[in-house]
Amino acid sequence: MARLVIQPAAQRYFKKIKNSNLKKLFKDAIAAILDDPSLGEMKRADLLGIQCVDIYYNKTNYEVAYHVVNVDTEEGIGETIVVVLLAGTRENFYKELKRYW
Repeated sequence: MARLVIQPAAQRYFKKIKNSNLKKLFKDAIAAILDDPSLGEMKRADLLGIQCVDIYYNKTNYEVAYHVVNVDTEEGIGETIVVVLLAGTRENFYKELKRYW
């Protein structure tokens, strides 16, 4: 199981979500990412190194963008850290992600 780090931009978005069903879909998506960090689609060009997972709810497409970091600990054991960079609706998502990344 990977360790989770959520960046401030994503935290602000998660805090704003009022709909409990949508909030649960985001939590389920993040849990799935932690179980299998290679789950998302790898982006190219300007966003190389970022993976995204789509969430569909109420005829709207939402995205979760994350980056996977593999770190070696002092014991020589590799640890996987999933950094959630940004979350939100698909509209202008990649433009904002490029600015953030």
